[in-house]
Amino acid sequence: MSPRRLGLALFLLLLPFVGARLRGADEIEYFAYLRSLSFDHDLDFTNEYTYFSERDPQGLLAFRQTFLERREDRTGRPINFAPLGTAVLWSPFYGSAHLGVLAARASGAQVAADGYSAPYLWAIGTASLFWGCLGLALVQRALVSEFGIDKLTSGLTVVAIGLGTPALYYLTVAPGFSHACSLFVVAGLLSLWLHVRRDEPGRLLHWAALGFLGGLCALVREQDGFFLAVPAFDLALRAVRRRRLAPEFGRGVLLVALAALAFAPQLLAYRALNGSFGPSPLVQRKMNWASPHFFEVLFDPAHGLFFWSPLLLLASLGLVWSCWRRKDERTALLALGLLLQVFLNGAVESWSLAGAFGSRRFVGATFVFACGLAPVLGAFRGVRARVLLAVLAVWWNVSLMVQFGLKLMDRQGLDWPRVAQNQFQAVPARLARTAWLYLTDRERLVQETR
Repeated sequence: MSPRRLGLALFLLLLPFVGARLRGADEIEYFAYLRSLSFDHDLDFTNEYTYFSERDPQGLLAFRQTFLERREDRTGRPINFAPLGTAVLWSPFYGSAHLGVLAARASGAQVAADGYSAPYLWAIGTASLFWGCLGLALVQRALVSEFGIDKLTSGLTVVAIGLGTPALYYLTVAPGFSHACSLFVVAGLLSLWLHVRRDEPGRLLHWAALGFLGGLCALVREQDGFFLAVPAFDLALRAVRRRRLAPEFGRGVLLVALAALAFAPQLLAYRALNGSFGPSPLVQRKMNWASPHFFEVLFDPAHGLFFWSPLLLLASLGLVWSCWRRKDERTALLALGLLLQVFLNGAVESWSLAGAFGSRRFVGATFVFACGLAPVLGAFRGVRARVLLAVLAVWWNVSLMVQFGLKLMDRQGLDWPRVAQNQFQAVPARLARTAWLYLTDRERLVQETR
């Protein structure tokens, strides 16, 4: 199946499962940018935060205390730790929803044109799914065109990575987070870099586009901006190897300049929110640049990436194998980008992501993991073995999602061996009813799990 068709197939398959409620603090923060800029034309999120906290006073008590009752010292405005890039990518869908609501109201429908009602929330959920599936299509396209992986293996890789890791949760159940958009922009950056790398020496317009995409990555999630180190380091290697510093220096300047241009709206937002051209001081205090949790991010039994998603351990080993046995410089540079993400996550005070489904901060690295997994799948003899591995990965991930949603597990972390036991005993007995209620009566499903 071609990348375009696979992306469309995944979009249509997953669309009925897309959630249309914002329950978490991060989701509200991302949405607040979009609603406030669209309706209030400002960056004061008091009314947005009040709206959500009043509808779930108990569940969002901590959110209200942190983001509404506390204020930035310099500006007196409510705190917002999120960047605004996700709102930018949501905006075409959100705007279309608003036009649809206005048309419906003109026809007599009783639907609120306030930016909060169901059509608006469905729009951002659909937007996240769209961008995420487009990102997965870019992954498959790069595997075929840049690494020479056949369409069957590349397609199975994308299905396994997209449905067999926490990416699925943030494409469907919780699309109000930034992770689906993160998957897309990072895939766009890295797939373009691979194309530019093959097109020696690379047009200046291509390097400008790379820089702009790198800035957009940071605009969606600041940590994703560090993926720009992949083309930047590649450029530096080429300059040293060829002893032609001037042309490569010019491309580097263009790369940085366009990245800064793309990220400039966030700097202005920082200024409006907290009075400086940087993140809130409350965010900066959470960072320890010695990255004391580097290895825990990967191997902690309760919160580690590889315990939540064993498939990603296999993908990481595939990266190592490609670097060592195949001497593939492209894979080595991608692995460098992944290590930077591990370092950054290990530096954050909240590295464990307790309460979240999986190591969600690595959804943006889906492209890199796919580049490691594809050669591993290709090494399996016969199609059945490859399909079986993909099916096992999807089963493990979906079963964990059911446990998480039904509160069969401790949401603060994986509790072994209880989690493993539930995968085989508790989940199969509840899977059919859970899927049915999720599609037909989600509020009843929520009530049954309280």
